[in-house]
Amino acid sequence: MNYMLIKKLPPIEEIIQMFPLSEAGYKKIMQDRKEISQILEGKDHRLLIVVGPCSAWPKEAVLQYAKKLATLNEEVKHVLKLVMRVYIQKPRTTKGWTGPVNQPDPFGFPDIETGIKYTRDMMVKVVEMGLPIADEALFTHNFKGFLELLSYVAIGARSAEDQEHRIFASSIDCPVGMKNPTHGSLAVSVNSIVAAQSAHVAVFDGYEVQTYGNPHAHLVLRGGNLAPNYSNAHLDEVKMHMKKHNIKNPAMMIDASHDNCLVNGKKDHRRQGKIIFDVLDNLESDAALKKLVKGFMIESFMKEGNQIVDQALPHNIDLDGLSITDPCLSWEQTKELLISLAKKMEKMRERTL
Repeated sequence: MNYMLIKKLPPIEEIIQMFPLSEAGYKKIMQDRKEISQILEGKDHRLLIVVGPCSAWPKEAVLQYAKKLATLNEEVKHVLKLVMRVYIQKPRTTKGWTGPVNQPDPFGFPDIETGIKYTRDMMVKVVEMGLPIADEALFTHNFKGFLELLSYVAIGARSAEDQEHRIFASSIDCPVGMKNPTHGSLAVSVNSIVAAQSAHVAVFDGYEVQTYGNPHAHLVLRGGNLAPNYSNAHLDEVKMHMKKHNIKNPAMMIDASHDNCLVNGKKDHRRQGKIIFDVLDNLESDAALKKLVKGFMIESFMKEGNQIVDQALPHNIDLDGLSITDPCLSWEQTKELLISLAKKMEKMRERTL
């Protein structure tokens, strides 16, 4: 094999014991998974909002953000189901920093043992604040110690066509959002939902197993091929493919970032709010599509924008909540957006009564 051994990792059970979650925390996760599933089934009419940093680093700023989001959640939870992004794994188009679980110090050498402890501790602390959390399943082989903490799992644009990730989505008892691939094909996007909702025979932990299929696997539209895909025409095409394949609990989320917020080929994170309100306004004219769109994804952190990690200048890095990956909305912008969104949902509810 073409690799060298670095060190043997401790059993994940030891790390779980080092950073345990309370019984109340586990019960809250089960309740959050149930509520998110009911939103996807159309039984709960709140909007599902997955919001938070592009990448969950550094820990102190992530926890500060979580405290603010937990407080805001009390104001909006009657119309919005907030789930915090705690993304510890980062896919790269070519190469680069793959997240704090692999490299908790972006200026140091990758250290997975330290990264597992760093991120497990961070996730447990956010859950104990009462917030449901989401992460992207990039490395499916080391999910133990993390999956049980999640109320929502995302399969990224570069992974959704991969058979291993589709089988993984089929095997877990948690709502899974499958992003459309970077090339943007909506037919291929729905194929990933078909696969995730189907049963598969695979090998897990040395056992031959059969997965049950995940009835809460759904599509996340994030734009593709450097263009947005949240128009009613795009949603209509998705609806057609879902009907053709008899998708269970047909549902989709709109990612307001990534290719959906590109302007002249560059991400404009400030457009996220406009995209959300434009989608909601457009859906008012199509009741069938309105039933399919269950919520939105938003990238935000403590400070607006992002920063470049310069390996030669580690002392210049801002540790107070400025993204080191994609640009984000600031906390103030996020709070204003979520309160405005809650007010809009309240008005929409009043009109339907």
